[in-house]
Amino acid sequence: MAEPDVTVGQLLLAEYQSVKDEQKARIGFRDNLLYVTLTVVAAVIAAAAQAGQAAMLLALPPVCVVLGWTYLVNDEKISAIGRYVREDLGPRLGAYAVPDGGFAAFGWESAHRGDARRTSRKAVQLIVDLTAFCAVPLAALAVFWADGDREGGALLVALSVAEALTVLGLATQIVRYTRPAPAPAA
Repeated sequence: MAEPDVTVGQLLLAEYQSVKDEQKARIGFRDNLLYVTLTVVAAVIAAAAQAGQAAMLLALPPVCVVLGWTYLVNDEKISAIGRYVREDLGPRLGAYAVPDGGFAAFGWESAHRGDARRTSRKAVQLIVDLTAFCAVPLAALAVFWADGDREGGALLVALSVAEALTVLGLATQIVRYTRPAPAPAA
């Protein structure tokens, strides 16, 4: 019987490289979404201030929700890839490399998760995410509601309430998707 051209180990390493490439691309995309959000927020606020139209601020909630949801989905996929490498791919490769056990492949995938500052970083990131994608559009809505000029009438007020509920829904999802950090290894 002829030797296979590709070994199981080579296939597992190729899969590892593929998922890490996807993870790297998603990290870059996710991180850029914060910059895009800041740019859009600044542009909308500047335009609303220049035009003297608080109703223009109603553009912020849908934009922030779309960008925030996209950020959240990419963040979840990044975490899912890391989990897959730690819990599935790494152990399969380790068992293939050393059939009797004792070899942990891709140790960094787990090691970096146990540092003492991880919990505080995750808490700060949660605050940043909630601020960028939820607090800013809610503040824009508060400015709209406080503005006495109701040129759009009841329709814009109803729209603003729907937007507030949508932003609160996103905030709930951001908090739900935040995973507690594991306790640091002793």
